[in-house]
Amino acid sequence: MSRKFLVALGSAALALSLAACSGGGAGSGDDTSDKKPGDLTIGVSMPTQTSERWIADGNAVKSKLEAKGYKVDLQYAGDDIPTQSQQVDQMITQGADVLVIAAIDGTALSSQLQAAASAKIPVISYDRLIRGSKDVDFYVSFDNYKVGVAQGTALLVGLGLLNKDGSKGTAKGPFNIELFAGSLDDNNTQYFFGGAMDTLKPFVDAGTLKVKSKQTTPEQVATLRWQQETAQKRMENLLTSSYNDGSKVDGVLSPYDGISRGIITALQNAGYGKGAKKLPVVTGQDAEIASIKLINDGVQSSTVFKDTRLLADQAVNAAEAFLQKKEPQANDTKTYNNGVKVVPAYLLPIATVYKDDIKATLIDSGYWTAEEVAAGQAKK
Repeated sequence: MSRKFLVALGSAALALSLAACSGGGAGSGDDTSDKKPGDLTIGVSMPTQTSERWIADGNAVKSKLEAKGYKVDLQYAGDDIPTQSQQVDQMITQGADVLVIAAIDGTALSSQLQAAASAKIPVISYDRLIRGSKDVDFYVSFDNYKVGVAQGTALLVGLGLLNKDGSKGTAKGPFNIELFAGSLDDNNTQYFFGGAMDTLKPFVDAGTLKVKSKQTTPEQVATLRWQQETAQKRMENLLTSSYNDGSKVDGVLSPYDGISRGIITALQNAGYGKGAKKLPVVTGQDAEIASIKLINDGVQSSTVFKDTRLLADQAVNAAEAFLQKKEPQANDTKTYNNGVKVVPAYLLPIATVYKDDIKATLIDSGYWTAEEVAAGQAKK
């Protein structure tokens, strides 16, 4: 799945929902450029509190905005689309001056965005691109195709087919692998999976990697809402259906640490990690503390670190630019077509974390402490 295909996918026409416009107060077209921060409110809509990553994101955006004096209305939607729609509606009617939205479903907020546009409230799409609406003003994220490339590369490194410097490894294969993707209603899923599959395809074509289940399409390998329990159940089903002949799984492409932990639980319950039946290489994303402990303990192989502190900084920078009636700084104005428009974006760098990277990348940067890594829990 190439980057060209992904851009074409993003260009597909999507129907727009129409809704009556509402809104009043400060967000309804008032000039905010000469107002004090304490007179302005930023609505921040996050998808869920079931993932420590989104809790950290919400807290980071809120604290950075409040440190500058702004009022912040932070809401979590509990992975429920109607709840998020209602919360965003409420932010608009209560006069938010800017909206920062990490959407549960990238296509489900068109009417809310239309209402925001009518009230002249700028909308910043946070990490998950909102699709099917012309009323998305800016996008802050990471280079999500490169995240997928990094995950595919980490799987190859873990199997010994590549070295960390990209040179050819000593392993020959063939290796049995299985593939997992995120939730199909999250636009990032296509980029993650596309980047990973572009990286793995030459090895699959050569027969060095074999997907024993033959489940290789995004629809076959997707994990609704990125749920750990859903991933665990699917891995259990794969082991029962495709590995009941005594063969073993050597590697699993996982797009997110929560999914990785579900996969690992299923594997451990099936006897992997005991005696000669070693655990497969399992990738991940988000550097969640529970998975960093697993990596440190040699259970999970790797994760892709996306420094959400930097993402929060860019969301704040974009919000301030809009409040000052300026255009936020973008470093990508071509890639992210949401089906209606190309949304200007600011993309941040990523880093792959193996066991020997934990100290330099995560501990020394202050993202996690050594005590948190050892415990596998974040301090309150």
